[in-house]
Amino acid sequence: MDYLARREHGRVELHNKLTKFGFDTNIVDDAVAQLVADGLQSDQRFVEAFVRSRINQGKGPARIRADLLEKRVDDSIIAEALQDVAQDWYDLAREVHKKKFGSERAADFKEKARQMRFLQSRGFEPDHIQAAVSADDDKA
Repeated sequence: MDYLARREHGRVELHNKLTKFGFDTNIVDDAVAQLVADGLQSDQRFVEAFVRSRINQGKGPARIRADLLEKRVDDSIIAEALQDVAQDWYDLAREVHKKKFGSERAADFKEKARQMRFLQSRGFEPDHIQAAVSADDDKA
């Protein structure tokens, strides 16, 4: 309960934390199952909070999905949360690009490729990246 009072946790994440802390696996299984049954732990709520948090950090959908899969959250919950979130990924990619690189166009292909790699590392899809780096081209 103490962990859940601070922030939402995924079921597997909570299980791993408690096991790592030294609790017996059988006790942890029962405790986590009871928290789920009581509605105190929800992977759905965890994913929704996680997605909002990562969007605020300027992360794209691919990175968010990868981070959640690493936490062993069910892919169907992830897909639903990413679909339901009211986020224009193109706009977010443009915002992240502008914040990092300003509004000037890339001077050459090497610089444009560097900017594209940055957005890719943030987890944006190729079409989001292309729209962000060519947004300056549209203004010219």
